[in-house]
Amino acid sequence: MVNKKKEIIEAIKKYPTIIIHRHVNPDPDALGSQIGLQRLLKHSYPSKEVFVVGEEVDRLLFIGEMDVITDKKYKGALVIVCDTANLSRISDSRYDHGDLLIKIDHHPEYEQFGDLSWVDPSYSSASEMLVDLFLQFPEGFIMNKEAAKSFYAGILGDTGNFMNGNTTPRTLKMVSYLRTYNFQPERIHNWLNIKSKNSSRLQKDILMSFKVTDKGVAYFIITEVLLNMYGLDRIEASNLVNTLSSVRGNKIWALFIEYPTEIRVRIRSRSIPIASVARQFNGGGHSLASGATIHSWEEVDHVIQALDRVCP
Repeated sequence: MVNKKKEIIEAIKKYPTIIIHRHVNPDPDALGSQIGLQRLLKHSYPSKEVFVVGEEVDRLLFIGEMDVITDKKYKGALVIVCDTANLSRISDSRYDHGDLLIKIDHHPEYEQFGDLSWVDPSYSSASEMLVDLFLQFPEGFIMNKEAAKSFYAGILGDTGNFMNGNTTPRTLKMVSYLRTYNFQPERIHNWLNIKSKNSSRLQKDILMSFKVTDKGVAYFIITEVLLNMYGLDRIEASNLVNTLSSVRGNKIWALFIEYPTEIRVRIRSRSIPIASVARQFNGGGHSLASGATIHSWEEVDHVIQALDRVCP
């Protein structure tokens, strides 16, 4: 593993052009790791061209904005993909147009890709991985408050404000280091936790109308009609997944969100591993936080039954 990290560090030092990708429908860690890496590298090596690509999410623009680049920029470039477990989820399909491809991810590895790959699910987030990487190999790299802010947002997002089971002593060590930079972390907490009026109204609807099985599997279905009624996009709606976490007796909770060609399922758990269920339905993720994809409302019952089976 140490050799892989050294190879990644040497590749970063070698290439004058670096292009950083991450997954579609980005969350704070996808953007935090991607933009944090860009800011650290541009601060450390001002002569390098370092770009970030992919779609933007309005509510997460406080982390940073994307670059618009031509295909020519990929010629002879190093491409790094952060926080993405499989090829189909990489945002911007040009990831394979560069000279060398590196994968850095904290999800369990179900699809291998990249000329170099560092995958370690023991980390809370890709942001934590990158902070640790540059602390282990500091020569030539200089952290600054803008990079620290992005990495902090990524760690905060994937640990659920440090409330998820993936927060470790190492996570807190990385956070402690980042907090030495004056980027006003309280603002990040506020930005990540703020909700629109319509989102708050849907949250109330979820709490009033959710269903729960005898085993403690709680769930709520968000149709396109409901999204239109509340005037919400799917990303904002999916961020309400932990609404049901505060209800006593709920051991596992899930949101089913309708997309044009599929239904995406966001699943969370208090203490019961759920990743194996997500993998049964075209998904995966972490032990207590996973996602899946189904293609008909009839499959909702199958997902709920599978989650019931893993409840003690």
